[in-house]
Amino acid sequence: MLSLRSVIITAIIAAGLLVPFCCASVGAGIRTTMGDEVVLSGSCTSSPVVYLFLTGPNLPENGITLTDISKRADRGYFTKVSVDGDDRWSYTWHTGSINGRLDEGTYTIWVVDAPNDRSRLATADYKTLSVTLGKPYITVDTPGGTGTMDLKSDPDGASVTVNGENRGKTPLRIGSLPVGTYTVAFSYPGYRTSSAQVTVQGDAVSEVRATLGPETGSFYVNSTPGGARVLVDGAAAGSTPLILENITAGSHTITLEKDGYAAATRQVTPASGLRVPVEIALEPLPATTVPATAAPSPTRAAGLLPALAGALLALVTGIAWRNGSHR
Repeated sequence: MLSLRSVIITAIIAAGLLVPFCCASVGAGIRTTMGDEVVLSGSCTSSPVVYLFLTGPNLPENGITLTDISKRADRGYFTKVSVDGDDRWSYTWHTGSINGRLDEGTYTIWVVDAPNDRSRLATADYKTLSVTLGKPYITVDTPGGTGTMDLKSDPDGASVTVNGENRGKTPLRIGSLPVGTYTVAFSYPGYRTSSAQVTVQGDAVSEVRATLGPETGSFYVNSTPGGARVLVDGAAAGSTPLILENITAGSHTITLEKDGYAAATRQVTPASGLRVPVEIALEPLPATTVPATAAPSPTRAAGLLPALAGALLALVTGIAWRNGSHR
């Protein structure tokens, strides 16, 4: 069966008499296997909650949560752990149950007493823990003969190859295998391929559970003019120019909005492991015109002058006549 261990590492965030500060004595780091449980624990006297995030190979520089590579710390996502009445906290990190795939390598776990990502640590107390994750391996200690593999995956229906030979789709059981070590690979459209070394020993069943992470890519979104608001599938993501990381497979709707310009929308599909450029030129909205007050036409004005002159003459004549009759 898949090797499963629990590794304990400790961080201490302590409060001084006047000003909170961080102190700890932790070794160079822990080396463990992807899929193992890592128990994180420590103490904190400066906050009732500690905020954990992760940085490392091919992850956003300001960190992600410990459970989902798409949840970024600089967007307000953290793994939150309560501090008990004795100022102690503990968290079990299941490295095999992460939404997304972590690569082999050394990672840093940041333990902070406030919801501050890596770019805002100057205003918080924190401690770092180092964890090196290696490739998973499977061993079974059983006597000789032939053995069996019981293969399952999440999601179901993944294609399975054993030493490069197609053997079917999960869930899959392969019997009468000679004792030895086999390379088993799982693949599923839209997900990253996962592989493991499986040791088969006689008269035993080697159980393999593979969790496949979705394929992801990234977008570089820019606009002319710059400073446009960016929405991804209707959710605000920032302003141009903007790099969008860990975009899952499938078509996504990118909308750009800027005052004075018509909104623009594009359907974009990420390419696994690549950064897709999205360049959009915004069209300015037409200027609003105010209609001017109409002036009388020259022809109409010319016709009014004789009429006004005749009316004035009649008025003067009438006044003179009345004056003469009175005398």
